[in-house]
Amino acid sequence: MDVIVLGLMLLSLTIWLGLLCFWGQFWRLDQQLEVTETQLQSLPVVCAVVPARNEADLLPTTLRSLLLQDYSGSLNVFLVDDGSTDGTANFAEEVAHAVGKPQQLHIISGISLPSGWSGKLWAVEQGINSASKFAPDYFLLTDADIEHDPGNLRRLVAKAVQEDLDLVSVMVRLRCESFWEKLLIPAFVFFFQKLYPFRWVNNPNNPTAAAAGGSILIAREALERIGGIQVIRQALIDDCALADAIKRGTENWGLGTRKEFSQSPIPSQGRIWLGLSTLTRSLRPYNSLATIWDMVARTAYTQLNYSPLLLLATLLGMILIYLVPPVVIILGIVLGNWLIAFTGLLGWLLMTFAYYPTIRFYKCSPWLALSLPAIAFLYTLMTLDSALRHWQGRGGAWKGRVYPNPDNL
Repeated sequence: MDVIVLGLMLLSLTIWLGLLCFWGQFWRLDQQLEVTETQLQSLPVVCAVVPARNEADLLPTTLRSLLLQDYSGSLNVFLVDDGSTDGTANFAEEVAHAVGKPQQLHIISGISLPSGWSGKLWAVEQGINSASKFAPDYFLLTDADIEHDPGNLRRLVAKAVQEDLDLVSVMVRLRCESFWEKLLIPAFVFFFQKLYPFRWVNNPNNPTAAAAGGSILIAREALERIGGIQVIRQALIDDCALADAIKRGTENWGLGTRKEFSQSPIPSQGRIWLGLSTLTRSLRPYNSLATIWDMVARTAYTQLNYSPLLLLATLLGMILIYLVPPVVIILGIVLGNWLIAFTGLLGWLLMTFAYYPTIRFYKCSPWLALSLPAIAFLYTLMTLDSALRHWQGRGGAWKGRVYPNPDNL
């Protein structure tokens, strides 16, 4: 018994040492947009596309922040009203008039969702089609719940121009106010960075690709090069799918030849960058465990390419990496084997060390860094529930729509 427990703990320790030393330094949070130098000699034309479905409550803040960007170049905002029933379009018009920018706002009434498209991407496609008449150099794809720092667009454009990037994206600061948000939201960012180490994403020689959908600046030429938004029209994790298509730089990316996203060894052709923002933030509230649970369960199984084998591997991996250390501590104490208890404690301290920078970034209590095993257990259950929802035909539900797994995925 002692040998088996010790063996499992040593394996967990080895994995943690490998993650800390060789996995893109994902835990350091050193890829941040706000360090970008923003002086530009030329000012590209930018069109922002905002898909909005029942966002009247947030638009007075979020749309206002977008219209009041301090970017000196041309900026037009295309808000696509995606079948809202709460007066989203009217609120948007009122906001534009209130800030004296009615000429910069273009409201598009979305048409019926065609077969083979997700609702958000169909709205984005309509916005891009309308914005194309301005011949923009870049599209800013952003969500209706994002409150932009006044300099966000200026920094995005500067990053793209100065480093010759096709796509620049930032994971905005997610809301972290309620108990459940403080407990689970920093971990969401931590797990995302572990899945897609930002340094690897930003390395043109590494095939890892990812983006954060709340704030994506993409060059029009790059979007046209891959065949437009339609190549990812069925993707539920559309931000990562778009980043992958851009980094691969091929018109044949399509869902028929590719899963939602992957880490293919095919040489990359596009240049992308992903980082954190300390100032631009999401206002989407997650005040309960149920709301966060639904957010994760909506796409967790999609990330696993709907594979039962990957699901099993993920569940076993989460148990080994996050749950074994605290269990081993307890077993070591019960068995009176202090060597086992010490190795378990060392594993727990390593994961706490890795998680602490994210806790500090979100200005949460340092003690929450010790709670990662319990948090990981909840995320493991969410992942399992995501698979159950998919098998029951309830996967991908969002804003009243349910998106089944496409046959060619």
